[in-house]
Amino acid sequence: MKECIECYANDDHATPILGKRECLENHEQYICGTCGRCICCQKDDKRQLRRIDFPFKSLAIAKLYLRVADHLYHKACGIYEVISESKRKSYKIFVDDTSFKEYLGKSKKSAEKHQALYRNPSYQEFTKTRIRKLYPNEIEEYLRKG
Repeated sequence: MKECIECYANDDHATPILGKRECLENHEQYICGTCGRCICCQKDDKRQLRRIDFPFKSLAIAKLYLRVADHLYHKACGIYEVISESKRKSYKIFVDDTSFKEYLGKSKKSAEKHQALYRNPSYQEFTKTRIRKLYPNEIEEYLRKG
């Protein structure tokens, strides 16, 4: 499969999550209207944060969640490389360059580049997209295929 125009994945069941079944059973999912891939978009009850609000180990993993951010903000968001004090690199999604620079100003993190490493050229709505919890039969079918 070539890259999905909606969710940017090359695999319609791609997920970096350990415990995929638990996530599919208990969390709200962004269901790609183009390829059917499910992406966790559940808010944490305590801190009201989503997975897109945390750093990722790689650009490839961050890209698997980017569409959720695009959809929530109705804007083409970007993935930025962040460097910790210990020089470890991670990848974080931001709405734009300004919000990335504000984050750097408030944290002890740094960056070599102050623009997105990856961003879709423009934001697009997709009419078949759904955000909801999956039904048990959908979970079984999704796990069987992936």
